[in-house]
Amino acid sequence: MTDEVIIRVTFFFGIFALVAIWEWSAARRRLNTSKRLRWTANLFITFLNPVSVRFLSPLLPMGMAALAIEKGWGLMNSVTMHFWMEVLIAVIVLDLVIYLQHVLFHTLPVLWRLHMMHHADLDIDVTTGLRFHPLEIMISLGIKLAAVALLGPPVMAVLVFEIFLNGTSMFNHGNIYMPAHIDKLLRIFVVTPDMHRIHHSVTIRETNSNFGFNLPWWDRLFGTYRAQPVAGHEKMTIGLSQFRNASKLTLWWLLMLPFIGDPGNYAINRRGKEPRSI
Repeated sequence: MTDEVIIRVTFFFGIFALVAIWEWSAARRRLNTSKRLRWTANLFITFLNPVSVRFLSPLLPMGMAALAIEKGWGLMNSVTMHFWMEVLIAVIVLDLVIYLQHVLFHTLPVLWRLHMMHHADLDIDVTTGLRFHPLEIMISLGIKLAAVALLGPPVMAVLVFEIFLNGTSMFNHGNIYMPAHIDKLLRIFVVTPDMHRIHHSVTIRETNSNFGFNLPWWDRLFGTYRAQPVAGHEKMTIGLSQFRNASKLTLWWLLMLPFIGDPGNYAINRRGKEPRSI
C-alpha cells in the first residue's frame, strides 16, 4: 500500500467515524427511513466507486500532477512561486472547478440523471456525502484530470485537495447539530452541514443553490447562496419529489436510477417549475 493510499484511507475512516459519532450523539434531524437499509446501499456504493476508478482509469489526479511536472504542462509549471503558495492557490482553483462541475451536473439533463442518485436519498447523513453513481465519479475524474493537467499543481496540492474534498463532503452532509453562532462563523471558511443541507431540499429553488463542497465563497460570488430553507431545517423535506418510496433505496435500484428514473423538473434549465405536492 502506497503512502498516498494510507494517508487517504486514514483520513477517510477517521473523519467518517467522527461525523458518525457526532450524528449519534447530537443529531440535527430525526431520520424518516431505515438507517440500516440506507447505509447498506450507500456504503456499498462508497466502496464500489474507488474499485471502479482503479480498474477503469490508468491515471489518477496525483499521477496526472506528477506527469504534468515531468512534462512541464500547466500554468503553474511556467511560473515560479513559493511551494506552499502554489499548494494554497491550487487547492482554491481546484475547489472552484468542483463547484462549476457541480453546477454543470445540475444544468445538463443527461448529467442530472446521474447526479440525481445522490439527491434521491430520503434522509441526509454522513453516508449521503459518499453516495454518487459510479458513472458520475468517472466523469468527475475526467474533469479533475483535465483541470490538473491545465493547472500543473504540486502533487502535494492534489493530495491535500482530495483529502479536503472527501472529508468536507462527509462533514457537510452530516446530520449533526451545531449552535447557530458557530455555524455562522464557520460559513466564512467552510461549507457547513446547515448550509449544504438546503441543497438537498425537495424544493427546486433550494436544490439549485449552495453547490459548494469545501469553500463557501463560490456560492456567494456567483449568486447561488441561500442562507436558510423556507421550511426550516427540522421541517424541510429531503430528496426529490418523484422518489418517495423508501423500499426502493436498494443498491440495484440506485444504480439503475439514471436509466429508468424520472428526472423530474430539477435540471437548472427547467428552473421555476416546483415539484408536485408530496
